[in-house]
Amino acid sequence: MKPCNLRNLRNLCNLRNLFQSYTIPMRTFTLREAQSMLPVLESLLRKSIESKSLIEEVDQEFNDLSERIFLNGGTLVDVRACAVRKAAREKAIQSAKDTLSEINAIGVQVKDLEVGLLDFPCLVDGEIVLLCWRMGEPSITHWHGAEEGYAGRRPIDDRIKGD
Repeated sequence: MKPCNLRNLRNLCNLRNLFQSYTIPMRTFTLREAQSMLPVLESLLRKSIESKSLIEEVDQEFNDLSERIFLNGGTLVDVRACAVRKAAREKAIQSAKDTLSEINAIGVQVKDLEVGLLDFPCLVDGEIVLLCWRMGEPSITHWHGAEEGYAGRRPIDDRIKGD
């Protein structure tokens, strides 16, 4: 183990905001198309959530270590173990980026990674609405307007079922 100061540790775990809103040009889905994609999308979403959890776990470890270094005025740190955790974090970041990009490439919008919330743009009566699915729900049963968000969810109606 070798001494490590706070500045070196911060350089080691340089934090980035990975989970910003990802959007691409809009594709629209029928309810049937969106439903058929749920198994694949749920798998991708779970992988992203697992990656996010690992990133947060490593960040907390580095924050705790940083606090110990600060409070002790320095300390011996197992640099090899820190490098291994940093590499695991970087691998998780890339995995999350890849899976989120894959979801976005399909045309589905990731609205909230914490709860696993996806929106599928859908054209209904000449207007874009969002079919809304939350991980754990057996199927897509709700929709909302593009500006309303999750709080404005309404049950799927005949206009949407008819697609």
